[in-house]
Amino acid sequence: MADGGKPAFTGAAVVMGVTSCGKTTVGEALAHRLGVAFVEGDRLHPAENIAKMSAGIALNDDDRWPWLAKIGEALKGTTGIIASCSALKRSYREAIATAAGRPVRFVFLQGDRELLATRIAARRNHFMPPALLDSQLATLEPPAPDERAVAIDIALAPDAIVERAADFLLAHGN
Repeated sequence: MADGGKPAFTGAAVVMGVTSCGKTTVGEALAHRLGVAFVEGDRLHPAENIAKMSAGIALNDDDRWPWLAKIGEALKGTTGIIASCSALKRSYREAIATAAGRPVRFVFLQGDRELLATRIAARRNHFMPPALLDSQLATLEPPAPDERAVAIDIALAPDAIVERAADFLLAHGN
């Protein structure tokens, strides 16, 4: 927190990556670390998207656009906020920023397929089945150097990931 109890981070950021990379865990901890709100992107999916993914059917762009708009809408304003969202393609990240109406930073949680597969196999009570990991990896367009993003390896300890993300956002995110 900055002086006066106001958050030092007043920007908007999305913790992004494929399924099981730790978006929610890191996003919640990062929001807590920065003293800002957290929005769980999966909770903004329409029921049709969740049913599709639960059935092992990958989402297409037409399924994603309304959801991405909701993520962006959640990031509107002038206060600091963190959201989680796969944001797999550059065009998705651009759509989120456009809907937010302000610059959005991205914290890209990257990891190798083996670690991701181990994590997804251990997850319980989530609608995303392990079979969809490969479709997400095939869709993924890692952020380019000209995007407002930092890539962080998910093999690091969660506290180290959060600190690197916080350092990036505090240095570049407002």
